[in-house]
Amino acid sequence: MADEEAGGAERMEISAELPQTPQRLACWWDQQVDFYTAFLHHLAQLVPEIYFAEMDPDLEKQEQSVQMSIFTPLEWDCAIDPTCVLCMDCFQNSVHKNHRYKMHTSTGGGFCDCGDTEAWKTGPFCVNHEPGRAGTIKENSRCPLNEEVIAQARKIFPSVIKYVVEMTIWEEEKELPPELQIREKNERYYCVLFNDEHHSYDHVIYSLQRALDCELAEAQLHTTAIDKEGRRAVKAGAYAACQEAKEDIKSHSENVSQHPLHVEVLHSEIMAHQKFALRLGSWMNKIMSYSSARKILHELIFSSFFMEMEYKKLFAMEFVKYYKQLQKEYISDDHDRSISITALSVQMFTVPTLARHLIEEQNVISVITETLLEVLPEYLDRNNKFNFQGYSQDKLGRVYAVICDLKYILISKPTIWTERLRMQFLEGFRSFLKILTCMQGMEEIRRQVGQHIEVDPDWEAAIAIQMQLKNILLMFQEWCACDEELLLVAYKECHKAVMRCSTSFISSSKTIVQLCGHSLETKSYRVSEDLVSIHLPLSRTLAGLHVRLSRLGAVSRLHEFVSFEDFQVEVLVEYPLRCLVLVAQVVAEMWRRNGLSLISQVFYYQDVKCREEMYDKDIIMLQIGASLMDPNKFLLLVLQRYELAEAFNKTLSTKDQDLIKQYNTLIEEMLQVLIYIVGERYVPGVGNVTKEEVTMREIIHLLCIEPMPHSAIAKNLPENENNETGLENVINKVATFKKPGVSGHGVYELKDESLKDFNMYFYHYSKTQHSKAEHMQKKRRKQENKDEALPPPPPPEFCPAFSKVINLLNCDVMMYILRTVFERAIDTDSNLWTEGMLQMAFHILALGLLEEKQQLQKAPEEEVTFDFYHKASRLGSSAMNIQMLLEKLKGIPQLEGQKDMITWILQMFDTVKRLREKSCLIVATTSGSESVKNDEITHDKEKAERKRKAEAARLHRQKIMAQMSALQKNFIETHKLMYDNTSEMPGKEDSIMEEESTPAVSDYSRIALGPKRGPSVTEKEVLTCILCQEEQEVKIENNAMVLSACVQKSTALTQHRGKPIELSGETLDPLFMDADLAYGTYTGSCGHVMHAVCWQK
Repeated sequence: MADEEAGGAERMEISAELPQTPQRLACWWDQQVDFYTAFLHHLAQLVPEIYFAEMDPDLEKQEQSVQMSIFTPLEWDCAIDPTCVLCMDCFQNSVHKNHRYKMHTSTGGGFCDCGDTEAWKTGPFCVNHEPGRAGTIKENSRCPLNEEVIAQARKIFPSVIKYVVEMTIWEEEKELPPELQIREKNERYYCVLFNDEHHSYDHVIYSLQRALDCELAEAQLHTTAIDKEGRRAVKAGAYAACQEAKEDIKSHSENVSQHPLHVEVLHSEIMAHQKFALRLGSWMNKIMSYSSARKILHELIFSSFFMEMEYKKLFAMEFVKYYKQLQKEYISDDHDRSISITALSVQMFTVPTLARHLIEEQNVISVITETLLEVLPEYLDRNNKFNFQGYSQDKLGRVYAVICDLKYILISKPTIWTERLRMQFLEGFRSFLKILTCMQGMEEIRRQVGQHIEVDPDWEAAIAIQMQLKNILLMFQEWCACDEELLLVAYKECHKAVMRCSTSFISSSKTIVQLCGHSLETKSYRVSEDLVSIHLPLSRTLAGLHVRLSRLGAVSRLHEFVSFEDFQVEVLVEYPLRCLVLVAQVVAEMWRRNGLSLISQVFYYQDVKCREEMYDKDIIMLQIGASLMDPNKFLLLVLQRYELAEAFNKTLSTKDQDLIKQYNTLIEEMLQVLIYIVGERYVPGVGNVTKEEVTMREIIHLLCIEPMPHSAIAKNLPENENNETGLENVINKVATFKKPGVSGHGVYELKDESLKDFNMYFYHYSKTQHSKAEHMQKKRRKQENKDEALPPPPPPEFCPAFSKVINLLNCDVMMYILRTVFERAIDTDSNLWTEGMLQMAFHILALGLLEEKQQLQKAPEEEVTFDFYHKASRLGSSAMNIQMLLEKLKGIPQLEGQKDMITWILQMFDTVKRLREKSCLIVATTSGSESVKNDEITHDKEKAERKRKAEAARLHRQKIMAQMSALQKNFIETHKLMYDNTSEMPGKEDSIMEEESTPAVSDYSRIALGPKRGPSVTEKEVLTCILCQEEQEVKIENNAMVLSACVQKSTALTQHRGKPIELSGETLDPLFMDADLAYGTYTGSCGHVMHAVCWQK
């Protein structure tokens, strides 16, 4: 171990003589007169260290070391966009070789971006292609390469080839060439067995087993490696030991063949250099070989036109000119993308200045979008909507290449907008809207009733195109948001397109919905009966543009471009609302007969791959509707579309359990969407948040489910156009990394301070994730001896454009919905409620109280118009307000798990009440902290009170058992004679009771009549209230205690059965029994004592 450390120190001392960074090393090589000697000097230090372990090599580590020190791969961070790449030759001689990088295969079909100043943030040139220091580069008439590159090639290639050849044919066993002997020689040798054509597998295995005394598996491993690589080190050690092994192998091999095996003893450093020489040779072969005429043509184009921006620009203009024809031929052809001329688009469209030029001068966005429409006419139905039933997988796969070109052209947002650029981009955007118009409402479906669908329709193509368009939709929105005027015009165009697609809805018949004094006239439509589509890219694009208008503060100017009469917010909300209702009905199993295709579409609708431009945008569109519509009318529209208006208008008298379950599921789904509308504000432009805060919240809620590895977190986060999630920038702020243990991989665990941000109804949770997260958080709180309430965290403020969304919380219809849910839970005859439904109602209550609390903390009471507390305190039809209903719910045994949450809400009611009573301005931070402390103190008191009551109940039971035991003993003593005359032995039950009982009371204290009548009770009589569990001594001056009793007519002992009852108040006294015993009065009681006050409550 000491020798190895000494050797390591020696290697570090030698390595220190060379520059430590790739850039400095390249400069140092340029300064050397003899490059070959300097190159060998570098290899002499690195190669023996990298290939030191020949017998049991760590191949991954060796390859990584070679890449980092000699062939370092592409640096990712220096790239402008993810399409920027370097070939291995340029890359190993660039400044990027020690940077962070990604290596992956790509279907882009481009070439090396070395020398492209628009592709890299730093170091655009490799050492070979860097412009000459003198300034101008003289063109060589016979060669397209500049003199600097030629000089580099003439210097490097001969040195590399000479080294590879010399080490490959090196015959010395102990000594390296003098140029490589700069290290102190070690005494490590290898016995190396070479492949030949004379011996079979079995012969070699036999010889190795005999010579090395090894197992069969080891001998087979050696033999396989020899056959594959040409040679293999089979023993390591001192020279003498390896020489002995060599002779043994030759001797044993001669026994089974006329020719001995070819065996040599080589020094470890010779082995290292020879192995690296083979690696270097394979690298050169890889970068210099081409396999087809198409590839050679591509290389010719790249090495000629693309080397100079002027010619690249001319080529790009011609390419766009014939773009439609080229793409149509590619789609109808069968050759691969990588060898198609269309694959060169990535080289032109991703150059920012060239992309802007092509947009301005050749309207390339319109060209690409028109190409898409021209290659897909066979998939348009009679309504001019896409329908991909019976689609060709191969053809659509080729169409995706055209969609990728849209991504390439939009990948770099312009920083300066010219009038020409704005005009041409808008023209391209209008053309793109034509594609979205063909997708809006495509592949509509109708609920199957009666018979199950025979064949599942094709759904994959539509979802796949949606995935391809996801980032393109986001990039179009971001481009529009670069300029306020541009954004407003784009919004106007998109709004027009949505309205054109909604003509059938506008002209349909109407119906009227009424509830608690409010009415709404809306179109007659039922998701469960009429056609509905999950594909609404136009509506969702409009929602995205609206959010960006809000972010820029330009919503106030919207009326200049779209009048209020033309805006028709109810129409905009309609289609996303239908989609969410469809999801709810699928969850309620109303669409079971439509097969698996619909279930798959709903899955992707909410999946991380699609949700940004599908599910999330539908929620945003409903938030837009809630901010612009009257809140009562908005909720009536929601109730009508969820087909629940009747369920809340009157009590449904049905005993059909399937129908009850269906209604309950729909109500739950509706309440959940209402929670999302008022509570989900983590979208820049909807709430006052940043992108980093959005990513942090996603990570927090993933880690609330369970600790996760980096890969699992990244998999559950949406990627942007650069295939980045933003995970690395924020993960350390909310989580700590736990190093690998038995599981074999490290995981991130959520920091304690981030737990306060947990929201049980996080809108990106699936049903399973929601259940897991709720269970884990309740379990954690229980372990920490805290209550199990999981209220929502205080949400961020809405942006001004969305500020009116909160009015949903305290409108009349919302209060009616909440009261109805609570009243049904209290009503023992009602089945239209579930515990999950109550949880959601509690969550909405909590959101309303938190909102009012936050507003009261920031402004005086008279300035706060949000009056959730007062609305919730009003008496409903049952003569109870929401607080009274909560008190009743708290006493229902089946809702034991919700008591903590009810307690939290009642305490929040008190907090808001106290804030309302204060007329002065309250500082938010101080009040917030005091409120949290008060809540914690109250929760602790609640917990202590529950514990005290449980202990009191236990003692009460013990006392009753003692009294029963005493009475039993007293009875036995009194009837001793009867017991003496029987042969029965005392039962085990008595002994058990005696063991559990406390000391018995006096024998005669309970005898009321006879010669042994006991004295009157002198001890204190203490009774326990069965409701509040408080003990109280029985005294006249104390609170009255009562028994619950049932008084009824009795005819058990009647002598005149059937005699009619005289109802005259003068002749009938219910407390007086007539002599004929016609009927009597029977009073029955359970015997549980209660405070009269508790009974009245």
